Amino acid sequence: MGSFSIWHWLIVLVIVLLVFGTKKLRNIGQDLGGAVKGFKDGMKEGDAAAGDAGAQQKLADDGKTIDAEAREKADKSA
Repeated sequence: MGSFSIWHWLIVLVIVLLVFGTKKLRNIGQDLGGAVKGFKDGMKEGDAAAGDAGAQQKLADDGKTIDAEAREKADKSA
């Protein structure tokens, strides 16, 4: 009862094909594949942009020394 045999899955597949048809299932597959490809391309572009920004920041910081002093704000509510 807990696991399905291959025959159960084949029957489910045949029913899905009869209900939706092969053309509609093919279109759904193409849409899903296009979405995954677009996501991967977006991730690559994001990584490349982050790498370029990091390289530009490193070039801008080379040879420069920043001297700063931090001061605490006096608590006047006491």
